[in-house]
Amino acid sequence: MQASESDTKSWFWVLALIFVLVAGPETAAAAGPTPSEMQSGSLLLRMEGGYATATLLNTDVEMNISGLVARVTVRQEFRNTSQDWVEGVYVFPLPDSAAVDSMRLHIGDRFIEGEIQEKEHAKKTYEHAKKAGKKASLVEQQRANLFTTSVANVAPGERVVIEIEYLEDVRYEKGQFSIRFPMTLTPRYISGTALPDRVGSGWSPDTDRVPDASQITPPQVTNSSAHQLSLTVNVNAGTPLEIIASRYHPVSVGEKNGRYTVSLSAATVTMDHDFELVWRPVPSATPRAMSFVETVKGKPYYLLMVMPPDQEELPAASMAREIIFIVDTSGSMHGVSLQQAKRAVQLALKGLTPTDRFNVIEFNSITNALYPQSAPVTAHSIAEASKFVQQLQANGGTEMRPALALALDSPRSEAHLRQVVFITDGSVGYEDELFSMIEDRLGAARLFTVGIGSAPNSWFMRKAAQAGRGSYTFISALHEVREKMDRLFQKLEQPQVTDIEVRWPSGVIVDSFPSTVPDLYLGEPVIVKVEVTGEFRAGDFIHISGNSSGGGWAAEVPVGAASDSPGVAALWARARIEELMDVERRHADPGEIRAAIVETALTHHLVSKYTSLVAVDKTPVRPVNDPLMSEAVPNLMPYGQSTNAIFGFPQTATNGPALRLIGFISLLAALFLLAVQTSGGRTRYVRAR
Repeated sequence: MQASESDTKSWFWVLALIFVLVAGPETAAAAGPTPSEMQSGSLLLRMEGGYATATLLNTDVEMNISGLVARVTVRQEFRNTSQDWVEGVYVFPLPDSAAVDSMRLHIGDRFIEGEIQEKEHAKKTYEHAKKAGKKASLVEQQRANLFTTSVANVAPGERVVIEIEYLEDVRYEKGQFSIRFPMTLTPRYISGTALPDRVGSGWSPDTDRVPDASQITPPQVTNSSAHQLSLTVNVNAGTPLEIIASRYHPVSVGEKNGRYTVSLSAATVTMDHDFELVWRPVPSATPRAMSFVETVKGKPYYLLMVMPPDQEELPAASMAREIIFIVDTSGSMHGVSLQQAKRAVQLALKGLTPTDRFNVIEFNSITNALYPQSAPVTAHSIAEASKFVQQLQANGGTEMRPALALALDSPRSEAHLRQVVFITDGSVGYEDELFSMIEDRLGAARLFTVGIGSAPNSWFMRKAAQAGRGSYTFISALHEVREKMDRLFQKLEQPQVTDIEVRWPSGVIVDSFPSTVPDLYLGEPVIVKVEVTGEFRAGDFIHISGNSSGGGWAAEVPVGAASDSPGVAALWARARIEELMDVERRHADPGEIRAAIVETALTHHLVSKYTSLVAVDKTPVRPVNDPLMSEAVPNLMPYGQSTNAIFGFPQTATNGPALRLIGFISLLAALFLLAVQTSGGRTRYVRAR
């Protein structure tokens, strides 16, 4: 029996309607690869007919370290292989303490130096140049450790180099220096109600909880043969080193007259794992105090570091503790990260004593605790906890707030010191909300953060620990779990140095940051950055004092011993801006705080929340009538993480258009078979013989 003409038309309209509902408007435009299908190392160009690609050539990093200050140059090279004029937008991580003070846009043999402007003014300067067909670049800060580079009017076949410089202070802990360079980022979890408009081009809409979500969610891709990085580190140690090594990448080391050159053993490495270099002076040369100075426009700026008492100088701790472990089991922790977290908790459980109490809380989209409240340490409770930890699986979103609330608000024991150990990759977009919550609910407790994975959110780890009056550490490989957890438990067991006071010589006025020195733990130094008004006298000393379980402690540093160190002034300005941002977060007068941040950033030529670097070529290069296409540059997924685990859950990125297309094709096939059956179709099936 033949199908009638009306039947045929009916089926056509049914299929057309299903196509619109299932495939969505994006499907018709997706003629090329989608963001989730892209290979890393490629610019993602959004064209009128879909997506095209332009190749990312290379990233080159050079670090020059002298004393406690590092100046780092990052060169990002791109080539536009499309046939269109394009604008590139690249969201990328930098260290959370980076003071970005320089940007150059290289075009052939020429370069354009960036200038610092208020953010809105810089954006207008850039947009005007873009519209006029001029080559331009803009560097903006989205988070303390997350920046965006925009490049306008890149010609077909053209190579463009963006060079960014920043200053950073080197970390010092337990006799060892270290510096870390992030190569990629873990996708941030975004929650809240979607807002009608968006300000960026990321995969997430802006929400009431994360108003700039679309600016901090760049495309993420899983593998690449092109997303490569070369790196060189020059260390002017001043003294012989006992150890200099890279934790996660093979390196070659050369030495001449106390200056060390470190380079990657391979010419380039894949940008999927943070780089960390550590070095330690020979024991006899380990410093007890260091001071550095830079004079800018006649005003001296100091960076001061003093070590508190060693463990051997303090009596052993004998306090009863309540330790609450919070374990992130969200989708971004899938794979190696969760293995590291589980091993860390298992080791920590073995270190508990019969006088302690403990609990284990896991969270993703929901929060789940081992016990309603902390339990005594017994053989039975430790066995239960070990089994609980072993069965943890990663899935869902990253809802940190309920887990933190459960740990900080649970009933307290007056006889026990509460210590919260928060194990996470920190991949959230609402960091400020969490910092405020920790400060408000901490009470007498202490919060320690353990950054897990190959690319944790270092800003969240450091600031959450600061808000929690604890300390932070990173675990990026399984083989270092025991070492890092042993070090953490030494801090948990060792009383902190509190009530630290820095007294400067009379006759000078100082503006120092942090204005209140935080509590310190085993192996951590006092570090203060200060602007000085006035002049020191010969023989002046800086006095530092504090309290510990062993009683009072004090140290003196001669002012005249300070070494010249370019960059100290910018690091002071960066520390001042960070403290002003904390004040703003605590609901101070936003206008007054903003003005202070802008004044400091403009004076010291720094990128901040309210200032940006912009560079504009004076000569138009794109014909006004030629269209300019926009693109987003993907980051490489961190090593050991699963795209499906992260982007397959609510409130994270999903491959919506592709999934709808698959659904449409499946329905189309099913409806075709149904139509054949309904019309008594004459299709014959031949049985295989």
